[in-house]
Amino acid sequence: RRGITGRGIGIAIVDQPLLTKHQEYADRLRLYEENNIEPVSDASMHGAAVASIAVGKTVGVAPEADLYYIGSWTGDRGKGGAGFEWNVAYYAQSVRRVLEINKQLPDDRKIRVISMSVGWSSERKGYDEMTAAVEEAKKAGMFVVSSCIDDVYGFVFDGLSRAPLSDPDDFASYEPGLWLAEEFYRGLRKWNQLWVPMGSRTTAAPNGLDEYVFYRQGGWSWAIPYVAGVYALAAQVDPEITPERFWNLAMKTGRTIEVEHQGRKYELGPIVDPGALIDALEDK
Repeated sequence: RRGITGRGIGIAIVDQPLLTKHQEYADRLRLYEENNIEPVSDASMHGAAVASIAVGKTVGVAPEADLYYIGSWTGDRGKGGAGFEWNVAYYAQSVRRVLEINKQLPDDRKIRVISMSVGWSSERKGYDEMTAAVEEAKKAGMFVVSSCIDDVYGFVFDGLSRAPLSDPDDFASYEPGLWLAEEFYRGLRKWNQLWVPMGSRTTAAPNGLDEYVFYRQGGWSWAIPYVAGVYALAAQVDPEITPERFWNLAMKTGRTIEVEHQGRKYELGPIVDPGALIDALEDK
């Protein structure tokens, strides 16, 4: 209602093959390329989901942001599709391609954030290339959101779920993600971290231009494009925003709630509060 929709901000996503004409994001897609994708590959559920969470018209965080998407697998398949070997060098190539694209964009339409729902470790092939490419993106002023955000920036996040029929706009609806709840209640996931929506989400589906899917359980893959979308909103309000200032404000303005489990009460938070975050940016 206030016009804060990510307008004028570019979000780049590197992920699995995309159904490019889905009604949720077709109007926002500015470029689609593929790297290390076989010509016979179908659109993936992963690609449709992350794109729609970031910029979807009705299910997205930043519905008027520009989307630049590079479809890529995270490794090599054996002959006949048998076996899989990780090689994140393909993602490194895609990150560098995003940097090339960004140089061609006007100053008021730059890509400000890259969303990659993947992590990489030193044991995986292509680790050095990936680490170097991400550093180049950081130096170019982009916020790189991934499962390795802790290693890259020192930031920590985790994911929330909620009952399917609960109000997604009510903070009291939320609870720890289904697959991590047990560790949370045992005190094993209480870091200085930001909590973001993850489970019980409706996203675009890959099997039709107007098809949708509801995921009762979500993973970090759904949280990462959410964070990227909120960063696009922040960048629209404050073009000088940096990842560090964004994260500090998100932690400071986030909401902490109380959840009950087996007769005990637990504090859960801070939960990202986009409205409060935007208010803080506008009041600077």
